[in-house]
Amino acid sequence: MKVADLLAGKGSTVKTIEPTASIRTLAQKLKSESIGAMVVSADQLRIVGIISERDVVRGYADYGPAVDNLTVADLMTRGVITCKPEDKISEVSRVMTNRRIRHLPVKNGDRLVGLVSIGDVLKHRIDEIQLEANVLRDYAIAHR
Repeated sequence: MKVADLLAGKGSTVKTIEPTASIRTLAQKLKSESIGAMVVSADQLRIVGIISERDVVRGYADYGPAVDNLTVADLMTRGVITCKPEDKISEVSRVMTNRRIRHLPVKNGDRLVGLVSIGDVLKHRIDEIQLEANVLRDYAIAHR
């Protein structure tokens, strides 16, 4: 299975935030959307960075209450690792595990076309294992 197949099932909507937004605005959006990260983009197409709850926590640890005066650009991760729609889910899973990444933006050329979370990858793997178990069970029953 490829990333494009996963996006076809879950949708390709990506929640983005502008780099000039305040950390408070980010926190409110993360809460209201019930998500753990947002892609940072000025135009909702090109990736400038990514910011997660983890980045906000680190910001509070580093800056204390002054974090309220910072913008998303101040705390975001700039060197964003991405994947492509044609990448295999198994490869994406390996990258996410090895790099300890929970959210991976999907780019087609220079355009943002989706976001894959570790939860999406895990759900796919669980579904795959369940299918394999069902096939093996059916085979065992048929050959009794």
